[in-house]
Amino acid sequence: MSHSCDAVYKHRLGTKRLKLVGTDGNPLGNTEVVIKQKKHEFLFGCGEFNSIAYANNELDENGRLKAEDKYKKLFDLFNFVTLPFYWGDFENIKGRPHTQRLKKTAQWLISRGCAVKGHCLCWHSYSAPWLLDMSNSQILSAQLQRIRRESRDFAGLIDIWDLINEVVIMPIYDRYDNGITRICKDVGRIRLVREVFAAAKEANPDAVFLINDFFNTTTDSYDVLIEACLEAGIPIGAIGIQSHMHKGYWGVEKTLKILERFSTFNLPVHFTESTVLSGHHMPQETDDFNDYVPEKWLSTPEGEEQQARETILHYKTLFAHPAVESITWWEFADGQWLGAPSGLLTCENRVKPAYEELHKLIKGKWWTGPEAAISDETGLIEFSGFRGEYELNCHGKKYSFILDKKGGETEIVV
Repeated sequence: MSHSCDAVYKHRLGTKRLKLVGTDGNPLGNTEVVIKQKKHEFLFGCGEFNSIAYANNELDENGRLKAEDKYKKLFDLFNFVTLPFYWGDFENIKGRPHTQRLKKTAQWLISRGCAVKGHCLCWHSYSAPWLLDMSNSQILSAQLQRIRRESRDFAGLIDIWDLINEVVIMPIYDRYDNGITRICKDVGRIRLVREVFAAAKEANPDAVFLINDFFNTTTDSYDVLIEACLEAGIPIGAIGIQSHMHKGYWGVEKTLKILERFSTFNLPVHFTESTVLSGHHMPQETDDFNDYVPEKWLSTPEGEEQQARETILHYKTLFAHPAVESITWWEFADGQWLGAPSGLLTCENRVKPAYEELHKLIKGKWWTGPEAAISDETGLIEFSGFRGEYELNCHGKKYSFILDKKGGETEIVV
């Protein structure tokens, strides 16, 4: 029993022998089963910061009803959600972090079948304001303590983190004074990255910690930084690439060139912040995205059709590349970051064409089952499909198994 798919996605498939045996240990030959996929191994994600208010019962009745409709759509498409850990919000008052609030949110998302990522533990923007009252050595100590605390406190709930964000510009960031730019300028990029990774791995050795940054077409600064970090022995778990396309879709050629550059490091690549707009684009001459504040930034019918076409091209390009392990949409509904029409839903929760087309891919073309199969005389079924979690139904009872790179054989006692 094998799954057919386009050749460019063959690396996403797994094969496993399923051996059906009875409770007496004898093989169950010529037995009919139905197998269906329950979850992808690939992380199809989105940023959904508003889930914190919902999970903590902070919405009024109308807000809660609207959110329930939104999350039904979210969970029908995605298996991965990013939550915010910006220090200035998470611990605006020193010593009073919002740990329980974020834990409750993570637990709720996990209960709905989503893995959770934290974003981010070290960043110059949105850093804690009280850091400015400290010396540089005290700031560094507080930053490392913060990383150990969150990595340890959320272990088992959040085991994927955007650990350090936008290091390339961190020591030269000049929009406003902040503690993280101060220490990065003082100790240097490489030492700071080394220190934060060491602290994080100490607290949660099994977690995946990313370095995350935006890609600048005019320089190779991010490439050079990663190379230097790896030469210094820093245990980067995955490379995070932001792909905010507020100025227009990158196109397949540019995306492939980026993948070619970063796949040379032989590390998993996560597209951590992907956006394609369904309204007008930001002017090309805009340097800092935060500087563009239009009076209105609306989704349009023409823009939505274009967003759908470009989003599908983006996902197909990334899913076809073996280095990519995750794509995160930023964010699920319009009106979040920068107020841009970058969601897959409008502010009113109307589903855009991009959502519908993505659903056809993720839960259609890139999904396996339900499929019927019959075991041979020895009780074996040779099964192939997209890697992930599966359910086998035999004689009205359900059994779970994992399809991964390892393959091998799984015995199912019926």
